[in-house]
Amino acid sequence: MTNLSNRLTKLAPNFLAILRVMTALLFISHGTGKLLGFPDLGFVPPVLSLAGVAGLLEIVGGVLIILGLFTRPVAFILSGEMAVAYFMAHAPQNFHPILNNGESAILFCFIFLYLVFAGPGAWSMDGARKRA
Repeated sequence: MTNLSNRLTKLAPNFLAILRVMTALLFISHGTGKLLGFPDLGFVPPVLSLAGVAGLLEIVGGVLIILGLFTRPVAFILSGEMAVAYFMAHAPQNFHPILNNGESAILFCFIFLYLVFAGPGAWSMDGARKRA
C-alpha cells in the first residue's frame, strides 16, 4: 500500500496541473459566452458593465491560469470574483445552491482558492520562471 501511495504522491503535481488547466478551460467558456456570444448565453453585455468586466476576468484570468502564469494572485482574484458572483447573482434567488444555479460559482471559487495555496503544479510558466 505504501508503494502505491508513494507513486500517487509523485504524480500529484501533474494532476494538480490537469485540474488547473481543465478548470480554466471551463471558466473561459463563461467569459467567451458573455463577451463573444459563444456559447450563446442569450445576451452579450457591454464590456464596461459588471457582467462585461466579469467576462474579461474570466477570459484573461482563465488564459493565465492555463499557462500557469501568476497563478496564485490570479487565482485569488478569480476566487473573489466567483464569491461576489455567487452572493450577488445566485444567493438572492434561493438559499440552496442547487436551486439557485450557483453550484459552479461555488466550485470555481473553491478550486481557485485551492490554487492560491497549492500553486500551479507541474507544467507551468511560474515553475519555468523559477528554474530560469
